[in-house]
Amino acid sequence: MALSDADVQKQIKHMMAFIEQEANEKSEEIDAKAEEEFNIEKGRLVQTQRLKIMEYYEKKERQIEQQKKIQMSTLRNQARLRVLRARDDLISELLSDARLRLGRLVEDPQVYQGLLDKLTLQALLRLLEPVVIVRCRPQDVLPVQAAVQKAVSQYAMVCQKPVEVRLDQEAHLAASAAGGVEVYSSDQRIKVSNTLESRLDLSAQEQMPEIRTALFGANANRKFFI
Repeated sequence: MALSDADVQKQIKHMMAFIEQEANEKSEEIDAKAEEEFNIEKGRLVQTQRLKIMEYYEKKERQIEQQKKIQMSTLRNQARLRVLRARDDLISELLSDARLRLGRLVEDPQVYQGLLDKLTLQALLRLLEPVVIVRCRPQDVLPVQAAVQKAVSQYAMVCQKPVEVRLDQEAHLAASAAGGVEVYSSDQRIKVSNTLESRLDLSAQEQMPEIRTALFGANANRKFFI
């Protein structure tokens, strides 16, 4: 049975409608898949950038924390150095005051003569040389001569042998020195410094732990006491 033109046209329209519907469905499927892939890629990119941003700021935070630690350490060290300098300045002031007191002590002839006697004898006993040279301040020549006379006899009694003491007439201690004597072997290779300054410095070195404890209290970090 032959189809009329109307039936052909109707079938064609039906086929076209079917094809168009399939095309639309395929297009929607493609759009949906593209949208899904777009969203997945967008999410991946966002997450990647988010991780990069988080890593960047974490790194910045670590750098800032490290800089903070360095600055705090620097400030602590600077504060510690200032405290140490202040302590050293105070000890220097105390030693300077002690030197001034030595100067006043020398002004008493009787007290100073007793010191010279002891310092001269002590130097002879430390050297134990048959011939020694004594050097003193220019203004101390007479009291040192008297100290030498006493020291020679005391030395002979203690050591059971004589000692020859020569007073240096060419070289002297500085007139501005606090006082005391320097005693040399005859070849001047060995020296015993028994000036008041050297005795003060030696005493300060020996007693420095006690001085620091008296001024600043006990050091909690100190483990050995010798």
